[in-house]
Amino acid sequence: MDLKQLKALVTVAEVGGVTRAAELLHLVQPAVTRQIRTLEQELGVALFKRTRQGMQPTAAGTTMVARARRALNELDRARAEIQPMPGEVTGIVTVGLLDSASDLLAERLVSAITRERPGIELRLLTAYSGYLQQWLDDGDLDLTLLYNLAAIPSLNAKPLAQEKLWVVAPPTGGLGPEQPISFEQAVSHPLILPAPGHGLRTLIDSAAARAEVKMNVVVQTNSLHVQKRLVQAGHGWTILPGVGIAEDVAVGSLSAAPLCDPEVWRSIVLCTARTGRVPVAAEVVAQELARQVRLAVRERQWPSAQLYDSAPGKEA
Repeated sequence: MDLKQLKALVTVAEVGGVTRAAELLHLVQPAVTRQIRTLEQELGVALFKRTRQGMQPTAAGTTMVARARRALNELDRARAEIQPMPGEVTGIVTVGLLDSASDLLAERLVSAITRERPGIELRLLTAYSGYLQQWLDDGDLDLTLLYNLAAIPSLNAKPLAQEKLWVVAPPTGGLGPEQPISFEQAVSHPLILPAPGHGLRTLIDSAAARAEVKMNVVVQTNSLHVQKRLVQAGHGWTILPGVGIAEDVAVGSLSAAPLCDPEVWRSIVLCTARTGRVPVAAEVVAQELARQVRLAVRERQWPSAQLYDSAPGKEA
């Protein structure tokens, strides 16, 4: 097993075919095919199914691709760390951003790191909190934002802010920020919610239990984008943090109002793994991400949010 085989494996899995993978790897197609076959022979299992739709990883292939991608990332990181410019922090840092906050934070973080730390290469992944926590546990992330995280021995967690959840409806729902909506009124409509097990869904289920109401969940999804699109199309209402729907409300594609009776808040937490050495580059990016979260809250670009480490009107 060698690096060329691992690169061929990951590339074929990502693009779904040998021809395109060969173009990206600057190899002839037979060479890529040979690398995959040699790896399959060495492991004694088929790594891909050859279908009309292209090359699809088998169960064994999916496992191998994940491990190979991680190994290649670690080699890239090592190369960046041992070949720094004098006095410059260098390295590859993989950051997890909550789906709902990625539009607000991604560009701000990239701009700051590019300007202040050009030797750092950022890799950004976005998802719901549950996925991000799993990726951090698996070593696929160096740091991530999560929310409402209970004490977990494997993670270092630093609370940054908390924000209120909102009821979200189509424009015809006529909701507005000046008129909070009770939880009971919100869930009297068909609901489009995250699947059980995700942090946001856990918060919503807990609020339903406190309000002693039953929810009519018509669709469950693992995509914030899908939630919003289905609401826009009139399939139901949903409950989301204000940061995830601020632009949609501003352009009139959704209407929204803060939840009340009970209010529902989520905590924004910056996490790193406890195990292993945290590279200097990752520490630098973690500090910058925390700074950008605080700036966004102070500048009122993060709707219905407040900082953990500052009293009202006090700079942290």
